[in-house]
Formats: sequence, structure tokens, C-alpha cells
Amino acid sequence: MQGRRTVMAFDFGLSQIGVATGNCLMGTTTPLPILKAKEGSPDWRLVENLVAEWRPDLLVVGDPLNMDGSASELSARAAKFSRRLHGRLGLEVVMVDERLSSFEAKQVSREHGHRGDYKRKPIDSLAAELILQTWLAENT
Repeated sequence: MQGRRTVMAFDFGLSQIGVATGNCLMGTTTPLPILKAKEGSPDWRLVENLVAEWRPDLLVVGDPLNMDGSASELSARAAKFSRRLHGRLGLEVVMVDERLSSFEAKQVSREHGHRGDYKRKPIDSLAAELILQTWLAENT
């Protein structure tokens, strides 16, 4: 954690990837625009542009484990995405348990008056923000 100031988190999905950024010193997080993906592969230029703009010291990727803690089918794909992030950007990447982040994001969204049309108003970046908040709580 020492020396880290900015962290960027990703909520991996096959068609959309949520993104959020956070400040370790202030403990604040901000959702960023969702990245469209094809079979889990985003437009890497957009990812590179976000990283160039926000200059994170660390990348965090949600690990969609099963409720019993075992790896899910999507876990392997999220791990591959995290390895690709590291390979392309040269930044440290850590995986964070995100078992309940999408459920919690939907709950928070409903509390703010959202009625559940997640295709029209997706929650992926809110889920990324919750993943980041989990990481911050455990590491700052």
C-alpha cells in the first residue's frame, strides 16, 4: 500500500466492464464510464486512455467467485483479463473477492430510485466502485 495514491478498479463482464477510480489518501471513489466488451475483451485503446488520464498506481479486478468461495466460470476469464491488464500496461494488478458486488450495486441503485432496467442504466461501474471500496477498506 505504501506509495500508492490512485487505484483503478474493474468489474469484469463479457459485454461490459465497469470501471472506477479511487484516492487512497482521501478514501474516495468515483465510477467512470462503462467499457463495452466483446466476449470479455474491451477496446484496449480506451483502457490505455483511461489509465493515461488517471495514472493509477495499482489496478484491482473483481474476482467473481461462487458463494462457497470456489472459482466460477467467470473467475478464470476475470483472471485472464487481469493478466492482460498487467501485460499491456505494466502495472500491478490484484484480484478482489466480488461475490456480492453486483447484488449490492443493484440494491444501492434501487435505493436511489432506479427501477431495475439495468440494460438502460447499467450498474457495472457502481459494482467496480464497490469492489474498490472493499479493497480500500482492507488495504488503507
